[in-house]
Amino acid sequence: MGRKVKYSPEEKICAVNEYLDGKASMQSIANKLGIDFNALKQWVNNYEAIGTDAFHTPTNKHYSKVEKEQAVNAYLAGEGSYMDICKRFKIRSTKQLRSWVKKYNSHEELKASGTGGTAIMTKGRTTTFDERVEIASYCISHDYNYAEAAEKFNVSYQQARNYTIKYKEKGIVGLQDNRGRRKPEESLSEVEKLKAELKLEKAKRIQAEMEASFLKKLDEIERRRG
Repeated sequence: MGRKVKYSPEEKICAVNEYLDGKASMQSIANKLGIDFNALKQWVNNYEAIGTDAFHTPTNKHYSKVEKEQAVNAYLAGEGSYMDICKRFKIRSTKQLRSWVKKYNSHEELKASGTGGTAIMTKGRTTTFDERVEIASYCISHDYNYAEAAEKFNVSYQQARNYTIKYKEKGIVGLQDNRGRRKPEESLSEVEKLKAELKLEKAKRIQAEMEASFLKKLDEIERRRG
């Protein structure tokens, strides 16, 4: 394989404009420059999100803990692909975002770049059945704000999301965890199960009321416009 060619900011901007002006396809431009298709796609995304500064400012940009948290949460919530999230949050490379997501999913700390910042995401931990009920009900009654639930209950974003999804798919059974040597939660009394179900039903009722209130306000706005 030949030596990797480095292109100046001006050459990158020229290539991006050639594509955006419809003068050539992305693949043909990538072939002409001898670069990977995805590399050119990243240039285009960076240009559209940041402008020419994407190529003129230092590549080792520092991201705050809030920026990292928002980007990772958006990706995990299914709000777009790695490329989409990079464009939205003005992240220069999908490699950076992939690294943050990998650290998060491995329960490692995410810190502000170059600042020695404090952790922004809580490490996953073992939870009890009652805690899982609390977390799932909180998520349902708070418009599925997994990040907020993770912070409130000192669990990871992934845990908050998984508990909620498991409950919606399997009900109370989905929140039981019989792994390891702990006492099986199948031994929960009927009273305990009923309390958990009532709590989750209350959360769903709150969510339904919120949606109804929103639709009512939307209807009022439409009537005023008419």
